[in-house]
Amino acid sequence: MHYEGNIIRPPSEANSILLQVTVGCSRNKCTFCGTYQGERFKIKPDAIIMEDIAFAAQYCKRQRRVFLCDGDALIIPQKRLLRILQAINKQLPWVTRVGAYANAKSLQMKSDEELKALKANGLGILYMGLETGDDVTLKSINKGASSELMIQMGRKAKENGFKLSVTVLLGIAGPERSQVHARETGRVLTAIDPDYVGALSLMLIPGTPLHSDYEQGLFELIEPEAMLRELRTMIAHTDLSRGLFHANHASNYLPIKARLPRDKAETLEIIDQALGGNVPLKPEWLRAL
Repeated sequence: MHYEGNIIRPPSEANSILLQVTVGCSRNKCTFCGTYQGERFKIKPDAIIMEDIAFAAQYCKRQRRVFLCDGDALIIPQKRLLRILQAINKQLPWVTRVGAYANAKSLQMKSDEELKALKANGLGILYMGLETGDDVTLKSINKGASSELMIQMGRKAKENGFKLSVTVLLGIAGPERSQVHARETGRVLTAIDPDYVGALSLMLIPGTPLHSDYEQGLFELIEPEAMLRELRTMIAHTDLSRGLFHANHASNYLPIKARLPRDKAETLEIIDQALGGNVPLKPEWLRAL
């Protein structure tokens, strides 16, 4: 397989065939993200992508899923993306699902008909980074989309048949807007009603604008207890029809896995127990991205 630069994938795609179709991220401006620093976004040549699919056809027969790396594969022009999916269908007939990252811009660029065609050709799940539902924080982290656009594009993905996994980021608003961020994120998640929510806890990355703000005293990290309070408020304000809310990423202080609405009361009680000192938190040295 031909890989360039940093390769990232969602935790749930750990056992998938990682097919790199783009290098970097089509936006690459979020203040907290250092994954693709100095890396210019590009779509890889079709010849290389097809070589990798042929390699997977020979050597990856145990994997049942494919994940299209990197930051935003959905941005690929429709005809090229369809050719990639059709090649996967033809050469990897045992694959049951293809996944990709998406953002508000790439979802906005695809028509409903185009999204339906991608779904019909095997693209089954999209992963979207919301980070926060608070418009003030969305602007400050340079996300490039409002909460209303996030809602519209998340609903668009769902309405065209995709499973949708949304990522949110605890601590991204700092201490002053912590609870606003939590409530507003719950509001947006409720409006989108994704199949999965993944909550990560902010870890500052040297070289990013947000890390620079931190060093200059312009941004303040919240304490673990405040992270938990933020998570509690977020879950309390999130109403999903039948979705999984995960906060079990390596960055989190308290692993949470809940199906909402069924497990909401129990999950809030676990967080309350942790806030009361009755449930141990992950030590700082075990946290990681």
